[in-house]
Amino acid sequence: MADVSHARGDLAGHPDVPEMRERYARLLGGRDVALVDGPLFLVGLYCALSPWILHFSRTQPSLAAHNLIMGIAIAVLALGFTNTPSRMYGLSWAMCLMGIWMIVTPWVVGSGADKGIIWSNVVIGALVFLFGLVCAAAAMKSGAMRGGGRGRRLGPAEGPRVGTTEGK
Repeated sequence: MADVSHARGDLAGHPDVPEMRERYARLLGGRDVALVDGPLFLVGLYCALSPWILHFSRTQPSLAAHNLIMGIAIAVLALGFTNTPSRMYGLSWAMCLMGIWMIVTPWVVGSGADKGIIWSNVVIGALVFLFGLVCAAAAMKSGAMRGGGRGRRLGPAEGPRVGTTEGK
């Protein structure tokens, strides 16, 4: 019979420890904006639901549809930053633009919006803009937007030579 006792030794001597550490570091390596994902998702959710929370879905139907669409887009961006942050870094500046657009929306899309609608959109826009700046700063810090960093592909002079007998 096999020994199935629960008294196991330390994993420090296991041959796969370096590979497991590298994988763990790689998985957490793109999480520079971990604290932005949740709040950004909540801002997007509030933006999508704000026409019904502030009761302007009937008085401002075009602004209500706009906030619904923009809120869904912001929430989807937040989910993208959660799932694949290293691939989503390029959209951090788009988030800044979305924030600016949300600030000016009551005057561009709406017609005669009251102060509650204006303040709601200005706060949503400011938060989205700030979260976009945080994501852009993290992208610049990690070098993901400049072509360096984790997602960079090797050029022909840097990569291994396939089909050659060099080094054998």
